[in-house]
Amino acid sequence: MELQAGLFTFSLIALAELGDKSQLVCMTLAARRSAKAVFSGAVAAFAMLNGLAVLVGGSISHLIAPEWAVLAAAVLFAVFGLQALLESAVAQDCGEIKVGKRVFFSAFSVIALAELGDKTQLSVAALSTQYSAVVVWAASTLALSTTTGVAVWLGRSVLRQMNVQLVHRLSGVLFLLMGVALAWHAYALLTSV
Repeated sequence: MELQAGLFTFSLIALAELGDKSQLVCMTLAARRSAKAVFSGAVAAFAMLNGLAVLVGGSISHLIAPEWAVLAAAVLFAVFGLQALLESAVAQDCGEIKVGKRVFFSAFSVIALAELGDKTQLSVAALSTQYSAVVVWAASTLALSTTTGVAVWLGRSVLRQMNVQLVHRLSGVLFLLMGVALAWHAYALLTSV
C-alpha cells in the first residue's frame, strides 16, 4: 500500500511539474550560476514546502491567502527579471559562474515564494490526507528533486552554450513575463473575493 502511494504521489507530482515555472526558473538560474547551489536551493525549498503541505494537510489555504502568495511571487519575479536585464547590459561572455550562498538563497527564495500555495503544494496537502505523511513527503520531494535536476541540467548544457548577454536578456524577459502573469492572476484572485 505504501509503495503504491509513493509511486502514485511521485508520478502525479512529477507530471504536474512538467513545464512549470519552477523548472524555467531553475533552468535560467543554472545557465550562469552554480548548478549545485541552484539545485540545492530549489530542493531545500521544495522539501520545506512539502513538509508544510504535509503538516498542514488540506488546510494550507486557510493559513496564507493564495492571492497574497501569488502577488509576492509576482513581485519577486519582476525584481529578478529587472536584475537580469540590468546584468545583461554589463555582462561579458566570459563564462564565469557565480557560486556561493547568495545563489542558494536566491534559488530557495524564488522557488519557495513561487510555489507557495501552488497546485503542486496543494496536491501534496491533499495526498497527505489520504496516505502516509512520510510517504507523501518523501515521494513528492523526490519527484520535485528529479524534475529540478533535469531543469538544472538543461540550463547548464543548453543555455550555457549561449551568449551570456542573450541568456540574461532572455531570463529577464522570462521572469518579467512570469511576474506579469502572476500579478494578473493575483489581481483576478483579489477582485473575485
